[in-house]
Amino acid sequence: MKRFIYVKFQQEGIHCYPAAATDPSLATGEWDDVSFLGNPHFHYFHFNVEIEVFENDRDIEFIQFSRWLQRLYKQETLELNSKSCEMMAEDLIEQITQRYPGRDITVDVSEDNINGAKLKYTAE
Repeated sequence: MKRFIYVKFQQEGIHCYPAAATDPSLATGEWDDVSFLGNPHFHYFHFNVEIEVFENDRDIEFIQFSRWLQRLYKQETLELNSKSCEMMAEDLIEQITQRYPGRDITVDVSEDNINGAKLKYTAE
């Protein structure tokens, strides 16, 4: 049996998808046009982070884990701006695996808690 804890938090950020302004498959001029994504725009980025723990009495305390994750953004160790949800999730996994090696991790990042991406890291 594998055990996980999870934490949820949100961060404000401004990002853009520059290719959306010029890529014909994105800037279609039709009903599916998303060229506006090429301009900087605001989101509340929602994070759901799961990390493997090895005992029922939590070898990682989830309030401390959540505070540490949020500090990565407050102290500008990580940044949100101009990154996709996938990039943000990957950056976060890199930080987590450095501090907590040998654990499976799942990071879900969404824009305004609507659309997003999920990355799963399996420890070797």
